[in-house]
Amino acid sequence: MAHDFEKFPELTNSQMALYYFDSPHQQILEDFDAKVIKVHDGDTITLRTEFRDFDFPLRFLNTDAPELKEGGEESRTWLTRRLLNKKVEILMDAKQRVGKFGRLLGTVMEGGFNVNDESIMAGMSQDFGNRKDGAIPDINKELTTTW
Repeated sequence: MAHDFEKFPELTNSQMALYYFDSPHQQILEDFDAKVIKVHDGDTITLRTEFRDFDFPLRFLNTDAPELKEGGEESRTWLTRRLLNKKVEILMDAKQRVGKFGRLLGTVMEGGFNVNDESIMAGMSQDFGNRKDGAIPDINKELTTTW
């Protein structure tokens, strides 16, 4: 089965053994520098690097911002002011390189500051593990799983 490198340029760790040598571009395994050229929402940006001939998205690791249709405009505006057109350093976690939608995951550093953490401290996002805190539980689901 062939991999669609145009639609999904990043290989997950489990795909590396199968497709690594077929990849038309360098797979990102280590920290790197880039320029932020677009902010999609409060936890996803597009990067430009010298070692790739195409721009690509990066989702903030362990950070969850509200979706745009759910009040996420403020988070996107904050992140745009903070990062657009700036040089950043991306810190990679070898165990969490690619998310479930095929986007690269990383910690964004700018000016010596961890922007992932800044976003959480500014109230623009929350820690990914806490994203359901404060949510109203689905009582029907709770009842069916306890019976």
